[in-house]
Amino acid sequence: MRTLLTPVAEGVELAADAWTPALTSAPPMLLVHGLASNARLWDGVAAALVAVGHPVVTVDLRGHGRSSKPDGPYDVPTVADDLAALIERMALDRPVVAGQSWGGNVVLELAARHPSLLRGIVCVDGGWLEPSRQFATWDACRAALAPPRLAGRRLEEIEGYVQAAHADWPESGIRGTLANFEVRPDGIIAPWLTFDRHISVLRGLWDHHPSERYAEIAAPTLLVPVEGGETDWNRRKRREVEAAAGIIPNARVRWFTGDHDIHAQRPAELADAMHEMTTDGFFA
Repeated sequence: MRTLLTPVAEGVELAADAWTPALTSAPPMLLVHGLASNARLWDGVAAALVAVGHPVVTVDLRGHGRSSKPDGPYDVPTVADDLAALIERMALDRPVVAGQSWGGNVVLELAARHPSLLRGIVCVDGGWLEPSRQFATWDACRAALAPPRLAGRRLEEIEGYVQAAHADWPESGIRGTLANFEVRPDGIIAPWLTFDRHISVLRGLWDHHPSERYAEIAAPTLLVPVEGGETDWNRRKRREVEAAAGIIPNARVRWFTGDHDIHAQRPAELADAMHEMTTDGFFA
């Protein structure tokens, strides 16, 4: 694995990890994280995809991880354009682009804005997120979804919480989650995505309306929703996914059961589902 810093906009460089298989026999894949996450959450999926011949790139989006942290903008179209520039500058040959949660909305927007750059998209428990339908106002959305203020906690506290909350996760998922934080020499942590930038990303998601993009998506689209424990939430998600699949011209749906971060929890199974779409010709 090689880590590269690639300029994608004025004053913005994205950190990307390039995974190269021993024998390239399958299309490249670009894996995109969600809000307040980072590229390392995809490590388990990337390793499984590389094992079956896919070149893989995982990326920290602007404001996150090791990438540049401008004050803005953080709207979904701008972040999607960052990915388009990354694909071109890394000379990726029409990758399949997968995004989780907010990253799913970003890759859907990428497919609408830059269809010639990719051969397909995978929306992992995201891509249909439209909080402006769930909350009456932006203020209500912000109040409900603002992140906890974790800066100043000790690493061992955060590590203990992550391990207890995700006892069934592989080590790659635990390590990937901890990579959401800068660890200072004294053991104090701070999220790489600051609180104010988190709110800016959330506002960009509030302003994004993926349902208005569905009919424009020419790329084959795999929707990967995840059912969790809350029945009402699952019902609403089923309605949203069915609506998206009914409008996107070439869509398939593959349901999982588990955590929202299913790519961290069950990486091999998700990688298998994505690889299958390339072997059966869906992502031609």
